[in-house]
Amino acid sequence: MESIDWYLILTSLAKTIAVLGIVLTMVSYTVYAERRVSALIQDRLGPNRVGFPTTLFGTKKDFSPFLGGLGQPIADAVKLMIKEDFTPAHVNKFYYWIAPALGIGAVIVGLAVIPFGSTLFGDKMVIADVNIGPLFIFAFSSLGVYGIVLAGWSSNSKYPFLGGMRSSSQMISYELSLGLSVIPLFLILGTLNLSKIVEYQVANGWLLVPFTNGQLDLRKILLWFPIFISFVIFTISMFAETNRLPFDLPEAETELVGGYHTEYSSMKFALFFLGEYAAMILGSSLIVTLFLGGCHFPGIPDGSGAGGLDILHAFPAWFWGLVNIAVFFGKVALLLLFFIWVRWTLPRFRYDQLMRLGWIFFFEIALVNVFITAFLIALMPK
Repeated sequence: MESIDWYLILTSLAKTIAVLGIVLTMVSYTVYAERRVSALIQDRLGPNRVGFPTTLFGTKKDFSPFLGGLGQPIADAVKLMIKEDFTPAHVNKFYYWIAPALGIGAVIVGLAVIPFGSTLFGDKMVIADVNIGPLFIFAFSSLGVYGIVLAGWSSNSKYPFLGGMRSSSQMISYELSLGLSVIPLFLILGTLNLSKIVEYQVANGWLLVPFTNGQLDLRKILLWFPIFISFVIFTISMFAETNRLPFDLPEAETELVGGYHTEYSSMKFALFFLGEYAAMILGSSLIVTLFLGGCHFPGIPDGSGAGGLDILHAFPAWFWGLVNIAVFFGKVALLLLFFIWVRWTLPRFRYDQLMRLGWIFFFEIALVNVFITAFLIALMPK
């Protein structure tokens, strides 16, 4: 009988708790950021009362527009937990109750294979370093549609049912282009391991930058064009995959009241709400890992102390491990702001426009992009 590797178990548990803590905090404050950014775009204040005092350090200056709303996510969580958890009599109770858990559970599992840092005290900052990282994420994130479809069907109500049907057709459409869009990357890199993809970008430059260590590289410049097409299709498809404007047809208030979660209240509604923002974080993390170098930033050493500017090596290696984690989540935060900015800038697509974009444009462009990449790789082998 093999002995139990307690060190591996404890480090995996610690990384899991850390990732969940960071992600759930980011989910809460992404909601807050969305409310403040939307208020800025619409020339209003947004939440600015709950949280920190309106004066700081004994000064008379009013800080409420900046600090007063930072406690709003906590207040929202308490409000949702103490609201009446009402279950309508006409619903199919088993599927009605399990749907919210499917919605957020599938996203949380997908975060397990994202490398959120380099190394810290000799351990890789990834919970499960598997060789099929993107396929693992796509497999589990696709299960999220079951939560939405079951919510719409089990509610036994017209508007939730229509929202569930819209979601199923929308996600099928965009998961095809989502999967096809990253095949050129795997052809170029020759691996599906997300940690190795980040290591490749550390050595050769970020995939979205057509240079190798600041120098022109003809092969990379030519391959940059299909990579950029993959990036555009992948990012737009991620908007549709996460039901964000301009592709939030499953919950369009003007047409479906609230869509698939119309009959939900209290924490069951909150799980759907949190699931959407957790999916944004997962999608942003995948974009950062595949195209933007993951936790790497030029000039900064990794968690082992390797690389970076010589002057920075005076700091201990574990410090740079923490900096790498901060860099990764900083990139994710910038992409989340981009998601928010797009939501409050573009109008919602019509449903026929959404389907046409997915099936007639993105699917074909992504497929042709695969053939172009294969041709360029055959033309310019390493």
